Amino acid sequence: MTPRPAPDPMTSMWAWIAHDLRLYRMRHKMTQEDLGRVLRCVKSTVSRLESGQLQLDEKQAAKLDSLWNTHGHFTRLLEYACRAHNPAWMKQHADKESRAAEIKTCEALLVPGLLQTPEYAREVFLTGRVSGDIDELVAERMRRQEVLNRPDPPRLWVLIDEAVIDRRTADPKIMRDQLARLVEESQRPHISIRVVPWSYGLHAGLGGSFKILYNETGDVAYSEAQFGGRLLVAAAEVRSLAVLYERVGAHALPENQSREMIKRALESLL
Repeated sequence: MTPRPAPDPMTSMWAWIAHDLRLYRMRHKMTQEDLGRVLRCVKSTVSRLESGQLQLDEKQAAKLDSLWNTHGHFTRLLEYACRAHNPAWMKQHADKESRAAEIKTCEALLVPGLLQTPEYAREVFLTGRVSGDIDELVAERMRRQEVLNRPDPPRLWVLIDEAVIDRRTADPKIMRDQLARLVEESQRPHISIRVVPWSYGLHAGLGGSFKILYNETGDVAYSEAQFGGRLLVAAAEVRSLAVLYERVGAHALPENQSREMIKRALESLL
């Protein structure tokens, strides 16, 4: 089998980590099987770490530093990678999302991408004046939604602020169809949609939208930003967002009441 190509270390901090992982392994004349025994994973996992398809975690970085006596080299790289903006974040985010066993998302402003209609998604892109081909961006968002239709779909937990369902689109039909989609999706057994009502006032979720992806290869989180999102792989950061999600959820309506609220918003547009 042809080995996956080594990533260019000049493209991102994560590519630098993957590059150095392979460099140090080969310098110490270790096979991928050898390194897998140290990291307690199979050869294919080491291969994906070296190609950048998987990202090193804190425990693995510490083991590498100890194994090769690097004086904290991999731990430092990981720390800076977690802080930095990664140009390849969207591809990595989509890959993690497609493999997730469970997804928790908290949205204060917009309908989550996994539940958007094509027309709503298009208006979001046009309003945000994003660069790129709008048709392709919408198509890619719709492809991502297929994860919810696979034979073993992830459990999707959604928290949205009431502002999300009250905010109008330029064309009322777009919002009607979007709200109808939310009602429909909320009745699927693997999808939970709950609304934090206006009446609660300020809450922890207003600081910014985020998502947590639970995966057998490691949990990650995604934090929304104005000019691009950020993947968080450090265990402490993922745990912090998980706690934040629970804090927001403590003030959300139950599923049935949330569905009725969405239906009322839909009826107001008829």
